[in-house]
Amino acid sequence: MATQRIAIIGGGPGGLMLARLLQRQGKCPVVLERDRHAEERPQGGSLDMHSETGQYAMERAGLREAFMAAARPEDQGDRLYNAEGELLFDRNEPTDDRPEIDRSVLRQILLNSLTPGTVLWGRRINRITHGKGGFVVGGDGWSEQFDAVVGADGAWSYVRPLLSDAVPLYEGVTLFELGFDVSRHPRVSKLTGNGKMLAVGDNRALITQRNGDGHIRGYAGVRLAESSAKEWASWSGENVRQALRDVFAGWAPELRDVIETGDFIGVRPLYALPIGHSWKNQTGLTLLGDAAHLMSPFSGEGVNLALADAVELADALTSTDDRSSVSQYERTICARATVAAEGAAQGLRSVFSFTGVEHVLEHYRARVHA
Repeated sequence: MATQRIAIIGGGPGGLMLARLLQRQGKCPVVLERDRHAEERPQGGSLDMHSETGQYAMERAGLREAFMAAARPEDQGDRLYNAEGELLFDRNEPTDDRPEIDRSVLRQILLNSLTPGTVLWGRRINRITHGKGGFVVGGDGWSEQFDAVVGADGAWSYVRPLLSDAVPLYEGVTLFELGFDVSRHPRVSKLTGNGKMLAVGDNRALITQRNGDGHIRGYAGVRLAESSAKEWASWSGENVRQALRDVFAGWAPELRDVIETGDFIGVRPLYALPIGHSWKNQTGLTLLGDAAHLMSPFSGEGVNLALADAVELADALTSTDDRSSVSQYERTICARATVAAEGAAQGLRSVFSFTGVEHVLEHYRARVHA
């Protein structure tokens, strides 16, 4: 018999997509989200949605029209600079079929599609135990019983340790996140162009990406020991900016504008699960998205894989033999994620190397001629 009451731990795009798809098939999922409301934390920057994964999931969810109304096909461009500020690659092709959408906008489309009350906000979980015929999920002052539990709770998943001993490992690179208002930062806007700008030097990189509503998100990426990354995270924004001035000393002035003028948002050390991560199937318990296959953002696959996972898991949970189907789902997503994770790791190593700009330029040129 197919599973009935399902707890989805985590209200990111993957978890919300799963809830949407299950509701369309007559199920009663409950999304348990630790945040007290949708705007409690920044949701990150712009996402490029791939046709075979992210866009396909929106189609399956009946949300293609809403997605296309909010997406920005005009912002698919790529620019590459070296540390001297020389523009090496500049391409903007709106027909590439990887339209951009802000993560916050995508999340709101998914939230709006759910039956009111599906997401229970402020539910920080501190226990998941086996109960009669299922699982008891609880936190301070509350508990509920479910037939199945899905961990869609990201990098530091509470659910993952119930299935796997794997833990995310530091990738050796930390991103420092910055925000820009286009009206106040016209030089950064000009540098960015239509889409994303990447400037690469010796084990360092600057990234800017156009978002919706006149905003740009920026990142300064540095190879840094994990202990140093944790130390920098305790500093004030101005102290971090001063450290970045030293790291990027000698770069072209127009590139250094990125660290000089942006509003400091936060320190983002990059972590990843071991490539090829998998787990032994357990009845009524599984993972999707970063909880299953966390990787660096240098493959552009993260949210797309999470949405694709949701499509396949919804089908598995509503099949007549859901245990066998979920086991097959797990094999499928782990195999797919292994390929993407290898690409992400290679992308990170290529950018943050002594010859990073040559590697990136070769990659961009190859993608044009693919």
